[in-house]
Amino acid sequence: MICPPSAMPALITDNPTVWMLAAVAAFCIGVSKAGFSGISLISVFILADVFGAKESLGFALPMLIIADLLVYPAFRKYASWKSVWLLTWPALIGMGLGVWVLDSVDNDAMRKIIGAIILLMVSLQLLGRFNPDGFYKLALTRKFGFFFGATGGIATVLANAAGPIMQIYMLSRRMDKMELIGVGARFFLAINFLKLPLGAGLNLITPSTLLANLMLAPAIALGVFGGKKVLVKIPQRAFEATVVVFAVIAGIKLCFF
Repeated sequence: MICPPSAMPALITDNPTVWMLAAVAAFCIGVSKAGFSGISLISVFILADVFGAKESLGFALPMLIIADLLVYPAFRKYASWKSVWLLTWPALIGMGLGVWVLDSVDNDAMRKIIGAIILLMVSLQLLGRFNPDGFYKLALTRKFGFFFGATGGIATVLANAAGPIMQIYMLSRRMDKMELIGVGARFFLAINFLKLPLGAGLNLITPSTLLANLMLAPAIALGVFGGKKVLVKIPQRAFEATVVVFAVIAGIKLCFF
């Protein structure tokens, strides 16, 4: 860890290395919100290395919300809130479990739990290719949605790492890439706002860290709108392959490195 939480704002303005790393992390958050969710794990790794795993959760959350607020209007026409509410209540249950785990395990165990969940989701997606019709019917069931929503809730509390999990779930329901991002934008906008009291209550979000987050907003915006330009041009099959590949990399990274 490069700096303690109390030194975060000063070092971000005074230390060029920390500023550069934080800006890269902010850019990756923006790109991930535009559809390439696995890239968010780069920001998770950078911020955890700079500030510490638990402290980085609170530092990243306002940046995620800034990105959500930019993505939502850009993809608003591609989805509705109906499918989002079906995932939100299982996610809330998962978030409750995540708070308990956060208080009970160390940082290393947290990383391995999230990595294992991501790899499990990818395995289900790949296995579904052997029986696509059967897997698609399973993906439409409430139990399947509950499982993914709950695990996404756990992952978002422990590591801000629910993106790959939720994208794998939405791919299993054969969503078009634009609908997928539209649903994800709504889902994470709601979930991340609900996480704010948790971050503030744990003293992970302060006026000073919020000021630092605002200073990084241009890097987030660059990632969001740059990522959207790439997303519009990439074919659906290539997009799906990209989601799976980045999810595998993220899961392996969290589990073993």
